[in-house]
Amino acid sequence: MSTLREDWQVLRALFPAEWEQLGRRSGAVQRLRGFASVENLLRTLLLHVGCGWSLRETAVHAKLADLASVSDVTLLNRLRQSEDWLRQLCQALWKENGVDLQPTLWGREVRVVDATTVKEPGRTGGQWRIHYSLRLPTLECDHFELTAAQGAHSGERLGRFRYRPGELILGDAGYSHPAGVAAVRQQQAHVCVRLNPYAMPLFDRGGHPLGLLQKLSDELRRAGQVGQWLAWIEADGKRLAGRVCALRKSVAAIERAQRQLREKHPQASLATQQYACYVLVFTTLPSEEASAQQVLECYRLRWQIELTFKRLKSIAQLGHVPKQDDHSTRAWLYGKLFVALLAQKLVHVGKTISPWGYCLPKETHPQPLA
Repeated sequence: MSTLREDWQVLRALFPAEWEQLGRRSGAVQRLRGFASVENLLRTLLLHVGCGWSLRETAVHAKLADLASVSDVTLLNRLRQSEDWLRQLCQALWKENGVDLQPTLWGREVRVVDATTVKEPGRTGGQWRIHYSLRLPTLECDHFELTAAQGAHSGERLGRFRYRPGELILGDAGYSHPAGVAAVRQQQAHVCVRLNPYAMPLFDRGGHPLGLLQKLSDELRRAGQVGQWLAWIEADGKRLAGRVCALRKSVAAIERAQRQLREKHPQASLATQQYACYVLVFTTLPSEEASAQQVLECYRLRWQIELTFKRLKSIAQLGHVPKQDDHSTRAWLYGKLFVALLAQKLVHVGKTISPWGYCLPKETHPQPLA
């Protein structure tokens, strides 16, 4: 137990400076019935979201560790009440990690849509797919849906979300489908998705194949070069206008991408190997409103969140998914994000950690010499 207490002190030192005040201001800590302190409340919540334990298992472990004496129902209510608190903790850690979640496109609402597959603990645990939408820069989760991992209506598609006119939707290559782009445009919103040229064929103004590879090799020959070309897609017999924004990767990034491609797809075609030399994004935003560089910078925000979720799946273990209601699942999602961001910060701190293995607390009153 002494080791656990020491580990907790190290972890707590990584929290945002005003983590406790955020809890009180957000309304998560109106009263501490069943918990001795705000610290014990957050620690218990992190046991649930970080360890993948069910609410009942968490309540038992918390009682054995003298953290709380609450039922699983009370813990669920606490999780719901802590949604905004956990979201603000994630925002604070992202800022500390040097990531500005404010899109470069001022005056336009921006959302990130994504999906990830999770498996509940145990041999009989079911598989689920989480479909979610986060608003930037607030990280507000405005859509959260659980579906089966396989079967009808379980795949990644833009058509499952509802959109506001004028907002911009960021999505990865899994959302690179003409039908999805058409669904967004029908609701008068715009898209910015990582281009999969095989899933979303592109055409020129005359209706002929765009010939994107030739354009890329002719115009983007140096690392960091940015280019854009008008492009059209076809969905339900209609043509939709957009453009491709592209950036040539650095030599090191190209070598890394080619190596990963060979490991995953040894028989990858020459065209696929050539596409791996670039970052390709398709957007319906007009060029007079956003340059190619602005579009690529905006898409980079989606990639930051994607990296966090990759850490979330590999380090934090998504584990048990609360299925009682959207409110609790959103709070659980923010808790998982917080755990993943803590892991990221711990790795960063660990690179320059002191010989004794933890950071010294800030000294408010220096001790005089005897």
